[in-house]
Amino acid sequence: MASTIWHEHYTPIIGKEQVLYMLDKFQSSGTMKDQIDKGYQYFMITFESKNVGYLSFEKREKDLFLSKIYVLKEFRSKGIGKKAMKFVTEVAESLNCKKVSLTVNKFNFNSIKAYEKAGFVKTGALVQDIGNGFVMDDYLMEKII
Repeated sequence: MASTIWHEHYTPIIGKEQVLYMLDKFQSSGTMKDQIDKGYQYFMITFESKNVGYLSFEKREKDLFLSKIYVLKEFRSKGIGKKAMKFVTEVAESLNCKKVSLTVNKFNFNSIKAYEKAGFVKTGALVQDIGNGFVMDDYLMEKII
């Protein structure tokens, strides 16, 4: 599922080579297992009994860091992301977090709009060297709860 979503959504934004690199580095089963061992939680997103996406987050002191939220293209604009974000916010509240934070590529315009609609605001920018000559050029966003 990660491969399908990333190739479709991110290739126009960051290019095929960086997509392949990031899939291997950040979306592989080994990486996900390592993250789970460090406290990340993963959830499958379902719609009408079909797996249509997934999300992952980690509690960090007084905030919940939303690491991943992905929905297959054909299931977007059906309120699925909105319900997933409601779930994330409810988990954050149950863990006594003060905010939900995330990073998003500066050129991922549709996702930025969706996050803003969900109550997130840009709080900064971050450029991270991720190796192999690639960087992640992101906005930091947060939603106070």
